[in-house]
Amino acid sequence: MPLERFLAALPAGTRLVYDAVADGGGPVAVRWVEPSELEDPTPYLLEAEVVMTAGLPFAGDGGEEGAVDRYVRRLVDAGVSALLFGVQPYFDRVPEALVEACRRHRLTLVEVPSAVPFAALGLEFSRLLEAENMQVMRRMAEGNRHLMRAALAARPEADLLKALMLTVPGWALVVGPDRRTRARAVSARSQTGIPGQEVLDEVLDALFAGRGPRVETRQLPQDGAGWIAAHPLRSARDGTLGALLLGAARPLEAGEQSVVGTAVGLLEALLRQRTEGALAPSQLATGLLLRADAETAGRDETAALAAQSAAAPVGAPLRVVQGFPAGDAARTPGTLGIPGSPGHAASGAGAAGRGSRPSARIDAASAVLRWRRIFDTKLVELTDTGFTAVTRLGVERAVVNEVEALGWRLVISDAVPVAELPETHRRLSALRHRAMETGRTLRASGDPVSVPGLLGRQAGELLFSDAFSPLGALEPERAAGLLDVLEAWLSAHGGWDATAKATGLHRNSVRRQVAQVGDLIGRDLDDAQTRAELLIALRYRPSSYLSTAPATSG
Repeated sequence: MPLERFLAALPAGTRLVYDAVADGGGPVAVRWVEPSELEDPTPYLLEAEVVMTAGLPFAGDGGEEGAVDRYVRRLVDAGVSALLFGVQPYFDRVPEALVEACRRHRLTLVEVPSAVPFAALGLEFSRLLEAENMQVMRRMAEGNRHLMRAALAARPEADLLKALMLTVPGWALVVGPDRRTRARAVSARSQTGIPGQEVLDEVLDALFAGRGPRVETRQLPQDGAGWIAAHPLRSARDGTLGALLLGAARPLEAGEQSVVGTAVGLLEALLRQRTEGALAPSQLATGLLLRADAETAGRDETAALAAQSAAAPVGAPLRVVQGFPAGDAARTPGTLGIPGSPGHAASGAGAAGRGSRPSARIDAASAVLRWRRIFDTKLVELTDTGFTAVTRLGVERAVVNEVEALGWRLVISDAVPVAELPETHRRLSALRHRAMETGRTLRASGDPVSVPGLLGRQAGELLFSDAFSPLGALEPERAAGLLDVLEAWLSAHGGWDATAKATGLHRNSVRRQVAQVGDLIGRDLDDAQTRAELLIALRYRPSSYLSTAPATSG
């Protein structure tokens, strides 16, 4: 515990003769308190102990300065935190030579009256230590309880990070395997901000390059920038499903680290539940969902279960994605959807339980798990031509690039309600034949030439960062709310009434918030070119600026 806490709890009558911390020394911790009347007790001491003595080691010298100085110097070299000097029976007061030696060697010195036995001081330290441990245990239990509740919430990843920030005074990010931020939270007690992407990328590069249980830590060189730790979120087969990044002004204490360990375990469980779990039931469910009749697909229960399996809000539209291996393997019947092995021929998903070889079953399991991870869904089915997935993702260019790098091509539907998934699946199968002939990834809506399409995500994210970086000084929720209002206003061609209707705000609130954004980013919102650029930039809004609640009239 901190030395100052122990000193503050000492009984009445004790007197602080010299305070090394107040004299410019750094914080001092105490491991234990130890009475000793040996001339040289240091062979029997651990670092960060408090020594209690009545002065017998130098009583024979009458407190002679040289003997006292040697005694104090040995204590300091051994890492002693403080010296408690008991008056009587050898000295009537603290020897002046001892005071000068402690001041010279920067060792805190406390006078203990004869009425206070050393045993009482040892008992007081034990009581304080036990109270400190109980407080740590209570904080750990409280932190773990908050985490458990958050794991059962509608938005478990985001709520988990908010619960974690009740214990850890810093910031936290959850990133997916594509390094994109999935959730973030900042503690109200945080003394540091989230560093730039270059710093985060350096830590993530090192983390994703490793395997097994590990933690990447960085002490940032800038004053006040703080400390970063990155924890991998691992699959059951030691694949990296994502990462938890934590930042604080200082390394975490043992109790805080324990709560972080619980958070890592819960996040891994959530990701594994979404991307792993039992393989056969989810493949069966995917096939039944995509081949259901209109009545079954349109039931509320079906929509709720499909949303849960795809990690989407209930009622959210979903996409159907069909994948097939590129090249000659695309025309090979019975090809499994095994990433990285487009030419691997096997008996197909339906034959996995009909006497197929063990290696084929292992390959099939590997394929399902890979596609689940990439499309962040449990709804994956292996087919004769490859695989089919139902996902909430937009399947952006980065995801397509990852799949194509494995030697595969995709056909991607528009986002539709769950009730329309069977019909969408049938239409997409027809499009797949054309995609297989051309060997290209195709979308049901086509890929018309557009400014965002030509711009690309990397350039688009740079455009957003350049345009809206001043909003980074605001609370994330406030910044997201302002961007929601601005996007609605730009989409309504600057119409105040239309924006008020779209956002549910009073038109005066809309005017005030739009003007606030303009002032913050220093752009003329009356300029048509500026409006067009900002509307394009908003299409690349990162997840940290996505609103989780309706805008307010503040």
